[in-house]
Amino acid sequence: MAGQTAVTAPAYRRVLLKLSGEALMGPREYGTDPDSVREIAGEVAHIHQRGVEVSIVVGGGNIYRGLAAAARGMDRATGDYMGMLATVLNALALQDALEKLGVATRVQSAITISEVAEPYIRRRAIRHLEKGRVVIFGAGTGNPFFTTDTAAALRAAELRAEVVLMAKNGVEGVYTADPATDPTAEFIPRITHKEALTRGLQVMDATAFALCMDNNLPIIVFNMDGGNIDKIVSGERVGTLVET
Repeated sequence: MAGQTAVTAPAYRRVLLKLSGEALMGPREYGTDPDSVREIAGEVAHIHQRGVEVSIVVGGGNIYRGLAAAARGMDRATGDYMGMLATVLNALALQDALEKLGVATRVQSAITISEVAEPYIRRRAIRHLEKGRVVIFGAGTGNPFFTTDTAAALRAAELRAEVVLMAKNGVEGVYTADPATDPTAEFIPRITHKEALTRGLQVMDATAFALCMDNNLPIIVFNMDGGNIDKIVSGERVGTLVET
């Protein structure tokens, strides 16, 4: 009808968003910043309202950073399990913020914490997505020695997500070198999995990256700020696209 603005159909129907724990930290040195959590929840709620099926893997660096001194000298597996529990705390915080916005949300944990989260079950997660619920995955893969990047790649492949959205803090995408230390670093708008691997570019950890490459999963590395999630879902070119 005249006078109405056309709504752009989403470019993706099912996405997996990888959030670092630091994204929930805001200006704090460690811990969770309520304003930052609400802002992220608002962006997720917006694309959810557009009909996008959203799953999220969240890291735990914001909490684990405060435990680093206690974990020093600790067995690696024990430290990793502490990190997994930190991701569950973040998942619950994000769930609370989303539900305050009216978004039905489920937290699934790769380690059993039945009082606060469902166990991770692939078919149940897919069913939640089909029913219009946001699914947040905590506890990584449930195994020590694997990062939450690997959990993101694994869950994306299992759920048949169309793309992995790798949110970064203050970084626009993939560069030829670390832009924080190398002023000659150049931004790369598009690259293949194979080329990124050959050039040793730090898109995500090697295990996670191999999973994406083997399953032809595209990755978009982008800056979390500026409403970029909605822009990506609208089909705009934001950040760096890594594809086969």
